[in-house]
Amino acid sequence: MTGRRPLEDIRVVELSGIGPSRYTGMLLAELGADVVLVTRPGEAPKRADSVVGRGRRTVTADLKSEQGREHVLRLIDEADLFIEPYRPGVAERLGIGPDVCLARNRRLVYGRITGWGQDGPLAATAGHDINYIAITGVLHAVGRAGGPPQPPLNLVGDFGGGTMFLLLGMLAALHQRDITGVGSVIDTSIVDGTLSLAGFILGLRNEGQWSDDRGTNLLDTGAPYYDVYQTADDNWVAVGAIEPQFFAELMRLLTIDDAPTQNDREQWPRLRALIGAAVRQRTRDEWMRVFEGTDACVAPVLTFAEAARHPHIVARRALTESGGQLFPAAAPRITAAE
Repeated sequence: MTGRRPLEDIRVVELSGIGPSRYTGMLLAELGADVVLVTRPGEAPKRADSVVGRGRRTVTADLKSEQGREHVLRLIDEADLFIEPYRPGVAERLGIGPDVCLARNRRLVYGRITGWGQDGPLAATAGHDINYIAITGVLHAVGRAGGPPQPPLNLVGDFGGGTMFLLLGMLAALHQRDITGVGSVIDTSIVDGTLSLAGFILGLRNEGQWSDDRGTNLLDTGAPYYDVYQTADDNWVAVGAIEPQFFAELMRLLTIDDAPTQNDREQWPRLRALIGAAVRQRTRDEWMRVFEGTDACVAPVLTFAEAARHPHIVARRALTESGGQLFPAAAPRITAAE
């Protein structure tokens, strides 16, 4: 990001939370916003705060006390954006709900993030990423044929369905406020966001191109040309040769001369065996030299430590290491037009 950052005039008040709310505050700070994080008295550092806790100044306030509540409300009086990560009804009981805050600052964009949403049968119950994505169908869809569902870290729910939709809603409401002069309340539900993220897969399913049988589809390791394969040194490579021309290049470089038709599903087991046997003949690094500069869509499966040394990531300075800790660079990169 070069020059003046896009949100340098924006003030944000963030109530201390975990996961998606913390990440939202980090991203707003990286876009230039002045973010004040409100922590509880005696609050211990959050997990992963070496990364997602960066970029803001911190104040401590006891929201259960009148003094602490008034301190936070005075901050909100001057804020453009407010991040509230509590269960439904908690902010209202503390006296910092949307009605109170917007009555004091009608230009405020009040962003709420929960797992289940502000209403519905599960709204008041506890949960985590794995629970939220479980009821959407997404968790069921992730995994290999014959195996159990595989939690995709907490990237799909917390940070994809949560943070990204909270950011989208708040920035859209900020733009609307600049036109109307009036703020908004954003109800971000990780369940809602996850279902939106699944729109492409639901579209395939609606068209009869996706089965609920896990591990039998194009993108869920069902297709042998979209999967991971073990190399001679027990590392892995990722193959994503979906388009016919990329598949043909993959077969050429693997020297597979008798490959069956790419999308003949009855021949997928044979094709998988051919690819697996070929990949097992060389080490991961040897294969990377073979595939370098080609359109076969093959990449090494790296650990985080290895990723920090990958030439492409190094060239873009996308991940740095300091004191044994890894830090991602700000994203996306924004350059003002000249």
